[in-house]
Amino acid sequence: MTPTPPLSIGLFLVAAILGAVGQFFYKSGADAANGGVAGYLWNPRLLLGVLCYVAVMVLFVAAFKVGGSMAVLYPVYASTFIFAAIIAKFAYGQPILPIHVLGWLLLIGGMCLMGWQTANAATVGPDVAPAHDESGVEEAVGKHVE
Repeated sequence: MTPTPPLSIGLFLVAAILGAVGQFFYKSGADAANGGVAGYLWNPRLLLGVLCYVAVMVLFVAAFKVGGSMAVLYPVYASTFIFAAIIAKFAYGQPILPIHVLGWLLLIGGMCLMGWQTANAATVGPDVAPAHDESGVEEAVGKHVE
């Protein structure tokens, strides 16, 4: 298994920030919305939120094109929750409590563990990751055939 390129991780981190900004625009747009469906469709803040989410999807595609494991990259996107809480602190004065910081640390720890496990899966042993011959066909490795 090839390691996930730092560029892919960076693209997912930028996507996480844009995802949190999009959530802010959804919240502020919902607060300002009035009327029915038309009020939602033409609300500039809601449209900015949609634009942020489109940018997130473009960054996802770009990151996957560069290369990398979904098991490494999607946990990075979970940092959106951290960025959203920080935005809420500055935009709405919502407090960040010690329990929130503990949750962030657990989230970051989980992201690191998932990335480490994925990165090390191929080096743990032959029973963990199948080997491939030059043609790309899997072959049994470490198995005794009698």
